[in-house]
Amino acid sequence: MNNEKYIKSIHRLGRLGSLGALGFMVGIPLVICTIYSCFPDFGLVIQSGTGLLAMFIPIAISEVFSYAPVLGSASYITFITGNVMNLKLPVAINAIDIAGVEQSTDEGDAVVTVAVGASSIVTMAIIAVGVLLLVPLQPIFAIPAVKTATGYMLPALFGGLALGIFNGRSGKYNIKGKLLGAVPAVIIVIIMMIMGVPLSTYQGFVIVGMIPVTILASWLMYKKGIIKVYEQGKTEPEPVASKK
Repeated sequence: MNNEKYIKSIHRLGRLGSLGALGFMVGIPLVICTIYSCFPDFGLVIQSGTGLLAMFIPIAISEVFSYAPVLGSASYITFITGNVMNLKLPVAINAIDIAGVEQSTDEGDAVVTVAVGASSIVTMAIIAVGVLLLVPLQPIFAIPAVKTATGYMLPALFGGLALGIFNGRSGKYNIKGKLLGAVPAVIIVIIMMIMGVPLSTYQGFVIVGMIPVTILASWLMYKKGIIKVYEQGKTEPEPVASKK
């Protein structure tokens, strides 16, 4: 009962927070345009944004389907604060790995929610400090060594994410060959590139299409025994699928 109460409350707060964030994003430009009487032509706005919407709406949909199983209840605060791929997702994956819990469980959901929440607070604090000290620290940012170091920040973040992906552990289970499920999707993308399909234009649709391909391939390989799931702590573990 407490678990059901928590789920209902987190969804209610998440929806209210999402609506509030959307209100701020739309409301601030609306207020500024009202004060200065500088409303753009609505038709021109739609015409200019059609191309971007066609690309980013599928990307947004694919992110919800692909990230939500990992983020759980933290999806709300993650999509509100942003920096999903380069910050929140690595935080969630590493938190699950360090805590030794499983994705899509109550324990995993709690760990990820705390980790992403702490990450969001730290990010906002750092941004606030950075804004206040931007001018005084400008000479330091211009030092060649600092410029070189900042160029490695994003690769370091993706490196942390890659370690979580290549790690074969998932909670109390070991997964052997889990990356093989992505091979068919990679092959399809390579074929599309060879055929000259502009992936930069249709990347959102490609991501949405490759999600079911990867899931289906992983399921088939699991059934065929190519991808194996074992319980940890056993020298000669028995496959989980064979247990009744």
